[in-house]
Formats: sequence, structure tokens, C-alpha cells
Amino acid sequence: MSVTPLAEPAVLDRIRVVLSHPSHPGNIGAAARAMKTMGLSRLVLVNPKLFPDAQADAMAAGATDLLVQAEVVASLAEALRGTVLAMAMTARRRELAVPALWARDGAAELVALAATADVALVFGNETSGLANDELAMCRRWAMIPVDAAFSSLNLAAAVQVMCYELRLAALDPGLPPAISGAGLLASHEEVERLIAHIERAALSSEFLDPASPKRLIPRLRRMLSRAAPEKEEVNILRGLFAALEKAASGSNCK
Repeated sequence: MSVTPLAEPAVLDRIRVVLSHPSHPGNIGAAARAMKTMGLSRLVLVNPKLFPDAQADAMAAGATDLLVQAEVVASLAEALRGTVLAMAMTARRRELAVPALWARDGAAELVALAATADVALVFGNETSGLANDELAMCRRWAMIPVDAAFSSLNLAAAVQVMCYELRLAALDPGLPPAISGAGLLASHEEVERLIAHIERAALSSEFLDPASPKRLIPRLRRMLSRAAPEKEEVNILRGLFAALEKAASGSNCK
């Protein structure tokens, strides 16, 4: 099919397409092809069932360079290292999830943040989608507005739709300018360390009962997803909790 090539927006280089536990190598190859047609090149595979594989190469149809340079990792946490935002693609509403975005709005948000930092678009397994613990690592989630009467969308087709939306957003000259004086957003692992620090402080202070169901952590994730904290803000909170821990330790020694 003949298409009109357009200049490549550099912002697309900071967007990772993450496929978590893909079971069919053909979908990996087709996803790589979908990405390349839209100017994306950073493919990350979380524990793929079969990769490398000849079927993936065949379905890539000219995009095998993306397969060669694809990063293969053992967990979603590893795939998200260094990102400031991970957006999950899911059709199922989950408990405590932040409000969903439609695909176009989600792509625009990713592109806006990718102007200065790495972001990730996360797809789940072909059969079961993303696990709840994986979804919890994603600050945002988006949905493709499919027909309710037949909502089954192939993984590679979903990647194609989202890559198209990302390209449209990246080519749009109407994106708002960066806020003057705004700090850098905290990375995925910096937010995870903050959550772990809060959990540790909550347990040591007996605010959180280790024997009871841990509802606190999912709610913290939800709050931080809405807040999109900056690096300095995370550092302030961790410094505060460290000081409180130190004070509590000193009072216990008396």
C-alpha cells in the first residue's frame, strides 16, 4: 500500500513498546512491523515464550532490525527502569485504578512527557492480558474504543493502533510547551523506592498491621499515579520518612 512518508519526530525515540509475556512469536514480529511503519524502534519483551523465532522474523517483514535490537527482560519492573510514566493497555476495569484514557488521549499524554524523558506503553499477554501486579506498576491506563459487540483485538493490531496514535500526537505542532521551571519527573524505580520506604515506615510504626491485608500500598500507588511526583518531591518525602524513622528509633532507646 502506498503511503506518504513524513519526517521522523525525535520524541518517538523515547517511547518504549513493552510486550509482557507474549506467547506467540508471530505477534512479536507483527508488532515490530507495526512499530517501524510509525517510526518507533524501542521494543522491550518481558519473558517471551518463544524468542528469537523464525515466525517472528517472517511476520516482521522488513522490521527484523527491531527484533535484533529488542531488549529481553525477566520482569515488567526491569522493563520500566528509567521511565517516568508507564501506560497500560487494557480493556478490563481494575480495582483502585486511576480513571482510564481513550487511546488518543493516552498517546498525547505519553508524547508530551517523552519530550524530556523515557516513557513506556505496556501490552499484556494475548490470552490473559496484564496481571494485577503489573497493572499496579503503571501510573496510567488506556483503552481502544472497540465495538462492544466484538471487542477482541489481536495484540499486534492493538500495537498498530497505538503506534499510529503516538505518531499522530508526535506530529501535532499544537502540543503545549513545557512548563517553565518545572522539575524532572521521578522515574519508575524512584517512585517504587518511595512506596517501599513508606511501607517500611508504616510497618515499623505499627500504623500498618503486617497480619492484615495490605490495602495501603495499592491506594498509595493510585495517589502517586495522579500526583506524578517530581524527583525533588520524592526526595523530600523520603527525607521526611527517614527523619521520622530516626526520631522514632531514638525515642525507643530511651
